[in-house]
Amino acid sequence: MEKFEEINNHSFGLLFESVSEGIIVVNKQQIVVASNSSANKMFGYDEGELKGQHLDTLIPQKYHHQHQHHVEQFMQSSEQRQMGHGRDLYGLHKDGSQFPVEAGLNPFEQEGHHYVMAMVIDITIRKKHEQQILELNNQLEHKIEKRTKQLRKTVLELEDEIVKRKEAENKIKESLRKERELNELKTKFLSLVSHEFKTPLSGILTSTTLIGKYTQREQQEKREKHLKTIKSKVKYLNNILDDFLSVERLETGKVSYKFSNFPLSKVINEVIYDANMLLKDGQKIKYPENIDDINLHFDEKILELIFTNLINNAIKYSPENSLIDIQAFSEKDWLKIQIKDEGIGIPEKEQKYIFKRYFRAENALLNQGTGIGLNIIKSHLENLGGNINFISKENEGSTFTVKLPLTQNA
Repeated sequence: MEKFEEINNHSFGLLFESVSEGIIVVNKQQIVVASNSSANKMFGYDEGELKGQHLDTLIPQKYHHQHQHHVEQFMQSSEQRQMGHGRDLYGLHKDGSQFPVEAGLNPFEQEGHHYVMAMVIDITIRKKHEQQILELNNQLEHKIEKRTKQLRKTVLELEDEIVKRKEAENKIKESLRKERELNELKTKFLSLVSHEFKTPLSGILTSTTLIGKYTQREQQEKREKHLKTIKSKVKYLNNILDDFLSVERLETGKVSYKFSNFPLSKVINEVIYDANMLLKDGQKIKYPENIDDINLHFDEKILELIFTNLINNAIKYSPENSLIDIQAFSEKDWLKIQIKDEGIGIPEKEQKYIFKRYFRAENALLNQGTGIGLNIIKSHLENLGGNINFISKENEGSTFTVKLPLTQNA
């Protein structure tokens, strides 16, 4: 439990608390080592009250033996899965009441210790709806059987009701399908972000350890190298947290924008200057032409965030000795900025999902990332009267186009 608490720092805690579903982490002995506020509220416990208790505390007595068998099998296979297929799962509230749940399980290992992260959803309302639907269907079937013996007019009325029932069922099925997809995506996202935090944290720990060994004056260059590594990893973690905070502010409507007048070249220069530090061998950025006289009335920090994300993506997903071409041109009251790369591109079948939160294309999974950036960009642009689109072909590159309202200052 102490090992897990070492990694449950502010960054990881913020991730826990930003998820609306209940999250419970147990060790190999099924002892709870962490739970977020959603899980505590769902099961009726105060903060920290669940830590150290056996997982059976949250499971009705009659399911203990059966649950023990399933957990042992799961720990042996160590594969991510959704629990409850073909059978009902129930949670036990602190007051002794039971309620139906769904649980997605995700195993992970930290410094030689095995843990399981469970995403728990209270499906009481859904179960009630399903029961209501079942009752309505039974009533409707009985009504159909009875009315088939009536006149043609009554038969026609029944046919109309059947059509409506089918439409309602299709809508319900589609809603359930989307709900399952969302749950699977969130489970996948938690696994992905856990890795995104683990990798830089391991690098920070290694560099911190090595710095302590370089005590001589002539070893200052080695110390500087590891300090630079630590700063880079901390900045990466800070960027991830900024993305999470941006998502939270956008969802709650707490985001505020600060408009000002500024030249486009100011933001472009700053972003390209920082991006040059990230270039791979032989990569080049082509600076846009004729932008010195272009002025904007916009949120400067948001525009910097947009360009930084798009240009850094172009660098990250492009090979060595490639060109990132930036172009800017105006059309009436609009400014268009294009960022074109020669990278891996986006598979055609996945392009419709590229702006969805937490989504990452299959050919990009080996690169660091959380799948949040493009979603945040699109949300900000839509809030500020702009938009973004792209064209892409796998293994040939992508071109992202940002459209902004243009203000020409005298």
